[in-house]
Amino acid sequence: MSDSSVSRCPFLDPAGSALHAEAAGLREQGPAVWVELPGGVRAWSVTRYAVIQALTTDPRVSRDHRLHWPGAADVPEGWVLGPVAFQDSFVNQYGAEHRASRGRLGPTFLPRRVELMRPRVQATADRLVGALGALGPGESTDLRLALSRPLTLTVICDLFGVPEELRDALCEVIDSVLDSSLDEGAALAAQVELNERLSELLAHKRAHPAPDLTSDLLLSDRPGERPLSDQELIGTLFTMITGGFETAVNLITSAVFELLTHPEELAKVRTGGTGWADVIEETLRVEGPVMHVPLRYAVEDIDLGEGVLIRKGDPIIIGFAAAGRDPRVHPDRPDVFDPARPDKSHLAFGYGPHFCVGAPLARLETEIALSTLFERLPALALAEPGGTPARLPSMIINGPAVLDVVPHPEGAAR
Repeated sequence: MSDSSVSRCPFLDPAGSALHAEAAGLREQGPAVWVELPGGVRAWSVTRYAVIQALTTDPRVSRDHRLHWPGAADVPEGWVLGPVAFQDSFVNQYGAEHRASRGRLGPTFLPRRVELMRPRVQATADRLVGALGALGPGESTDLRLALSRPLTLTVICDLFGVPEELRDALCEVIDSVLDSSLDEGAALAAQVELNERLSELLAHKRAHPAPDLTSDLLLSDRPGERPLSDQELIGTLFTMITGGFETAVNLITSAVFELLTHPEELAKVRTGGTGWADVIEETLRVEGPVMHVPLRYAVEDIDLGEGVLIRKGDPIIIGFAAAGRDPRVHPDRPDVFDPARPDKSHLAFGYGPHFCVGAPLARLETEIALSTLFERLPALALAEPGGTPARLPSMIINGPAVLDVVPHPEGAAR
């Protein structure tokens, strides 16, 4: 890397205020672009669909900072991206170790097993949409807080046996940890609190084992499987609980926003012209719920062409939500929401060995949330039509921070 290249190194906005515009600019600069992250960390940003596919399936790329990132020791304490980059769980393991660890939880989220959760998810959606329906004419509410978040939080916390009294606090601290706009002091405080909350959960499950996934992790006795350390348990719980609700929260909220701002597309769903699966996949393409995932590392030199050589030990940050808008894959209006488009290819759930194990659950939750919401509240509208909701202050996750809606607009029939 030349001195001139370093001096031109763009800075990724930690608050994610314009994620797609930022990614589009990087995409056109090359297959990978040297960027500066919070804390002065530099990494290769990858936002092209084909390059993301290639690197996420390349054995020369690792997520294990312990083995493959010499620069990890220089990262400042309280690094705002640390909870994801340094989490001690299967997602940051490499090769055979990753495959073995992933096998502990992967089977739970197979599509056929997820489908068995449908009645429970539907019952929760019915309750939450019923509460929305009880609002009076003209009353507004934040759909993210009223439906998207409590639905997905309930489902994942039920799966992992999180007691009711711990749920809200755990949800709040996870939101804080994913706020990459925090300064180092606030980020460190959030990380400490996250560790405390998940330690509370482990202590509770040790005292009150039950048929849930946390108890399974604690009591695993499969032949040849070593027990997880407390830090590995905490890292795994953070990975699964965060991925299990943050992704679906943003997917549901973004899908509702797209439908309410594209009433012609909602009309097509109502008449059967397109289906909920079309809406979900197109939302995943145009508004993937996860943008930058820190980090991966080059196990050896990787030549991407176009004059880009990623050196052994260099960190890499993948822009998964950028892939769906790559005009090389979607030359026809890549930034436009169109559920009827024949090709809705995206990489919103990742690709390769680290593909999100919770993808079937997120799709199920979103399908149930959307169908229940729009069938029971057919007059649902945005509280401020034409407005643009504030975005989450994060370069990691992507979605509206708030989505104010009116279940029963004044004058609409009930």
